[in-house]
This record gives sequence, structure tokens and C-alpha cells, in this order.
Amino acid sequence: MTGAKTGIMVCGHGSRDAEAIREFEGLTAGLKSAHPDLDIEAGYLEFARPMIREGLEKLAARGAARILALPGMLFAASHVKNDLPWEINSFAAAYPGLELRFGRELAIEPKLLKAAAERIEAAERLAARRIARSESLLLVVGRGTADPDANSNIAKLARMLWEGMGFGWAETAFSGVAHPLVEPALRRAALMGFSRTVVFPYFLFTGVLVKRIYAAVDRVAADHPAIDFVKATYLRDHPLVLDCFADRIAELADGEPAMNCRLCAYRTQIIGYEEKAGAPQEAHHHHVRGIGIDPLHHHHHDGDHPHAHRTNGHGRNGSS
Repeated sequence: MTGAKTGIMVCGHGSRDAEAIREFEGLTAGLKSAHPDLDIEAGYLEFARPMIREGLEKLAARGAARILALPGMLFAASHVKNDLPWEINSFAAAYPGLELRFGRELAIEPKLLKAAAERIEAAERLAARRIARSESLLLVVGRGTADPDANSNIAKLARMLWEGMGFGWAETAFSGVAHPLVEPALRRAALMGFSRTVVFPYFLFTGVLVKRIYAAVDRVAADHPAIDFVKATYLRDHPLVLDCFADRIAELADGEPAMNCRLCAYRTQIIGYEEKAGAPQEAHHHHVRGIGIDPLHHHHHDGDHPHAHRTNGHGRNGSS
């Protein structure tokens, strides 16, 4: 990167789970180690500090004339389409002399697909029994959102892993908001006659939701001792995840990549979500910003909000 000093802002969701925050910090540390020439900061939408605004202000204070903001999230649901652009746009309004560019989500791409396959293969190798893939069912679990476009990506990922790895069958499930939920999906899978069920959470980091997924596997496994249940690790700090973040930095530095907005409920009328199209952009995280991971905090926020996140755009400077 040449010219004006460039800062990199990695935008995380945040979590009440201390282990999840440590894993996000570990990924950011990995990026800094791999790219010592870049000025990298990280921040969160909610539940942890620093907040995204604080990270942006640190970069500006260190002399950044251009900031590339990267969503530290897999899919473009409400947070990427609405909340993060609001954060970036609000900061841009206060710093009109800064150039700000907002990148796209990690999504599904060959490197992440390979990382997912390697996580699944590692779990199979650790299993006590040797069972053919053709006798195994793969259950891919996504976070679950109120955005059908984002949810549909889990079905695509499951299909690609199913066919690419040679599983006998594949199903999808979600940790919340969308259906089927994990435990009902596991119990249905148990009736399909496969010797093994491999459960793969397509998540970047651990947290309340991932731990809940694994707990559901344990409950169903106890009721079906004849079936081998295998819990694959989520993506975490897989080297290919770090490579994908580096790719996003490079493409954002060289241009202004656009999200695929053809099925975005905030851009066009989608069946069942017509009221979202063209609605004003606003943030929904003021009440949980920077509260940390205090175990006494009881605000329920395990998935995307059940109420609609609305936007009339995806942010400025390359977000859409």
C-alpha cells in the first residue's frame, strides 16, 4: 500500500463469553504478526471493549489518512448490512478529512471451504470408530438470522461440503432465530439410518451459541448410543481464515468491492420481507455497547435481533 498512511479496522460482533473475545483477539494478533507493516486495530459492536468507534479513533489519532474497515463476520446479515455501515458512516461524518472504505464479509469462498473441510477431516480422524463418509450424515450449523439471504448461505455451504467430501447426506440447522434449530435437526437426523452424524458449526469463534450447539449434540448422543456423533471444531484461527482476511485487505486497498445485493431484503422486495426495502438505516446496539462480559448482565442477545434491522444502503465507500 502506497501513499497516505492506511489503517485497518477489524470489526467484530462481540460476545459475553470471555473465551470468544480471546479467540477474536488471537486472530487479530495473527494478522498483526503476518502484516507488521500495517496499522491494525479491532473493535466490537457490543458486549466488549474497545468499541468499533474507539478503534477507529485510535487509528485516526495515529495519523491514518485512510481506514479500511473489515467485517470480522462470515455472512452479510443485519450486522454487516446495517449496523456496521452505520458505525462507519457515523465516524465518517465526524472525520470528513479521512477516507473510509468498508469491505465485504468473508462469505463462502474456496479458502474457507477448504478450512471447513479440514476441520471436519480432523474431527473424523479423532473419532474412536472408523466409519465411511458414505455412511455419515453431515449437519452444518449456522448462527441463524432474520435475513433469509444470509441463512441460505448455510444451505449452499452444506451442499458443497456434502458433494465435495462424499458424505451420505447433509442437513442444515441454526443456533437461533431461523429453523430448524439444532436439537430438532439432530433428532431428525438420528432417524435417517446413518452410522455417524458429523456436526460442524460454521462459526468463526466460540461463544454462547457454539457451546449450546455442542451441548445439544451431547444430549441427542445420549439418547442414540448406536450412532457415532462427531463434533467438528469451528473455523477459529485456521491459517486459511487469516489468509481470507489478508485477501479482503488487499482487495479493499486496491478498489471498492461490492457485496452481492441481488437478494438483499434492504435493497429490493423479497417475499415475506417487503417492508424492509428502502427503510432508513439505524443502529440497534446502543444499549449493549461496551458493557463487557459481566456475568450479572442478563440481556438476552444470543442471535440477531428478532426485530427487523432496517437500512436504505450498505454504508459508503465501497460497502455496496
